[in-house]
Amino acid sequence: MNQKKAIISNLFYLPPIEYFVATLGFEEIQIDQTERFQKQTLRNRANILLANKIVVLSVPVVGSSKKQFYKDVKIDYNQKWKNVHLRGIQSAYGKAPFFEYFYPYFDQIYEKNLTFLFDLNHDLLTVCLKLLRVKANLKLIRDCDLEQESIDLRGVIRTKEEFTQRDIMTPYHYPQMFGLDFVPNLSILDLLFCMGPESLQVLLHSKKNH
Repeated sequence: MNQKKAIISNLFYLPPIEYFVATLGFEEIQIDQTERFQKQTLRNRANILLANKIVVLSVPVVGSSKKQFYKDVKIDYNQKWKNVHLRGIQSAYGKAPFFEYFYPYFDQIYEKNLTFLFDLNHDLLTVCLKLLRVKANLKLIRDCDLEQESIDLRGVIRTKEEFTQRDIMTPYHYPQMFGLDFVPNLSILDLLFCMGPESLQVLLHSKKNH
């Protein structure tokens, strides 16, 4: 167990493997409910591997601004994004070893048609932690509740920067569905559907200086 009890992190959409490597070993993952929304970030996009290419799944939102609280940002259901995402996930991982076991957990969340992006991401993260068998408690906090002893991961994992520029993970190769070359740090979906119960071991091996 890490010396630090809690880690404060941003709330991403189907987070990359690096996110789970970074939060591994903490008793509590804290999510700040008072942060402002930022466009073109992992808050509403995720990468999956489809037929030898990386495909970006992006959740459209209704007219957000930098002044708007993340928790108040609404999903734009006027765009047919949900069908695109589900078809993409099925095409990418439908034949993966653990797809039929894990997919229903995600499908149930999408079927809720949640209004707010924050709630969608929170539910998806909760399921991911459950399927990974990570026992960390997921806790919603306010900025004024932040504790000094907590590790702050916010703003560290950025879309415009390769994971190799950060000191979090060293890719641990596992069998993927497409291509001869291993593609690191995709959405956690890639790892879960391909490796199932062994996913946690892959995360442990991916941790730098583990």
